[in-house]
Amino acid sequence: MLSDQRSMALVTPDARINWLCLPRLDSPAIFAELIGGPDAGSFSIKPLDDPAEPIQSYCEATMILRTEWPTLRVTDYLDCSNFQTQETARQAELIRHLEGNGRVQIEFAPRLDFGRTPTRIRGENGCLTVHGVDAMIELRAQGVGWHIQQHGKHQSAVAEINLQNASATPETGSATLETGSATLEFRFRTNAASKDPNAQSSEPPQTELERRRRTANYWQNWALGLELPDQQADLVQRSALTLKALCYAPSGAIAAAATTSLPENIGGIRNWDYRYCWIRDAAMSASALLRLGSQHEAIAWLDWLLAIVVDNQIKLDEIAPLYMVDGKPTPAEETLDDLAGYAASRPVRVGNAASRQLQLDVFGCVAELIYQLANTQKTLTTPHQQLLERLVGIVEQRWHELDQGIWEIRSEPRHHIHSKVMCWVTVDRALRVGIEHYGAANPAWVELRAQIKQDVLVNGWNAEINAFTTAYDGTDLDISALAIGLHGMIEATDRRFIATVAAVEETLRINDAVFRYKHGDGLTGTEGAFNLATSWLIDAKILIGELTQAEALFETYVALAGPTGLIPEEVDPTTATGLGNHPQAYSHLGLINNAINLCRAKRNDPPSL
Repeated sequence: MLSDQRSMALVTPDARINWLCLPRLDSPAIFAELIGGPDAGSFSIKPLDDPAEPIQSYCEATMILRTEWPTLRVTDYLDCSNFQTQETARQAELIRHLEGNGRVQIEFAPRLDFGRTPTRIRGENGCLTVHGVDAMIELRAQGVGWHIQQHGKHQSAVAEINLQNASATPETGSATLETGSATLEFRFRTNAASKDPNAQSSEPPQTELERRRRTANYWQNWALGLELPDQQADLVQRSALTLKALCYAPSGAIAAAATTSLPENIGGIRNWDYRYCWIRDAAMSASALLRLGSQHEAIAWLDWLLAIVVDNQIKLDEIAPLYMVDGKPTPAEETLDDLAGYAASRPVRVGNAASRQLQLDVFGCVAELIYQLANTQKTLTTPHQQLLERLVGIVEQRWHELDQGIWEIRSEPRHHIHSKVMCWVTVDRALRVGIEHYGAANPAWVELRAQIKQDVLVNGWNAEINAFTTAYDGTDLDISALAIGLHGMIEATDRRFIATVAAVEETLRINDAVFRYKHGDGLTGTEGAFNLATSWLIDAKILIGELTQAEALFETYVALAGPTGLIPEEVDPTTATGLGNHPQAYSHLGLINNAINLCRAKRNDPPSL
């Protein structure tokens, strides 16, 4: 994955870019082969005379990716060297630098709007320009001779270069591949950005090497400020970088994932668009980064949330569960019927109908973040304090309502235990802020907190199955019920929490992976094991003192990361095949929290709320 905190690209293990949305990560895709097949667009580079399997890795603590064969190295990155978030929100530059020897084939096959709009390419003096679109899209490759090919309603450009004949550039810093090099610069700029005098106020450095160095510095300087745990420190750092990459810097939003419609079951219909900012997911992502010592993302995201209320002129209790990264409402959910889907998994969706649901747990996630921020800063700004108070007011009015819950079920709403617990969290954290930082507690909030807790303990506990259940009205189990202990409503030593941990493990765990639930949810088909569910079970085991079991499960969890450290949403518990959208913020924040909690437990530190 590549990122400039505005857009994101996915790169296959053989250096093929098969996913890129521009100018933002929730915009239409210009390379969408990932979910649409060859007709949906890609950008490939491959050696013609080197059959070896490539090796792929990130350059230290950056989002700069290297794909290497014995005779070729491809270095890919989205340019952050001149990073100015507001000025560059509508433009992007993808750099692909080649070093090596021998023949290399390049195929540039952009497809406008997921391939729904015909793509026309013109070539002149080594520069390719995409025409017929309200944006400037070009690929600059000095000295490369292109051949334009027709593929149905689209055009592609193909070139073959011999790096032995290319101009050697000693500035590349290559220690092993010094024969020749070439640089491909893919530039995108909306017409609005082109007309904006501020958008071009300072040109990027002229050399590829300088841009690469400054892009590396951008990521490394941020990563250096992290306080990493001893447990899996390198992988925790990579997970933190992934969450940072999912941030949309111009607004402060944090996306749930980089992709849409990667299936939760191969061939199934559970294919969703996760390129938006969920209130819950983003708050949890910012909280994980805050635990690593980075405050900026939490503050920027809370400001984004406050701006939504102001800009859209809505009441906080009317806020949707998710928005586009610029803070605007998400588009209506629709299917792209021309796209084949990943591994023939259809439909391919854009937009997300969950934006119209009631999900009461989101308020607790925001309150938790504000509480952690208060502990970090030792105080709160007035807007954040007022936001916390307003969240309590919403909970007071609505906590008793039915909702669709954390998993956004598309069946009838229920009294979800997780939602009730998170409403309790809202009030509890507001009380903690008042007591710990201002020396006062609102008596009405104390009574409200007790009322919600009593309701959950009476109606959520099911003696028949000896566990807290998904909701008040059934005996089905849900991993999210662990929130009752993980968030401190009841003590970790409470027999009911210990029994619930055992029940969900027995029912929802298969091999070394855990499902969210197994009850009906209004949809056909099945899904894979949910990686965040595995993380929650690990945290629960840490909390109840089963440290050896927790650490063993954590070791199998980190193995999901693969060579570049990225983790998808779900996994097949039998084959360990990744499923769902990729990379997923939930999966990475879960890994970060597991590592921190394991380290604290080994030091016998009290658990942190």
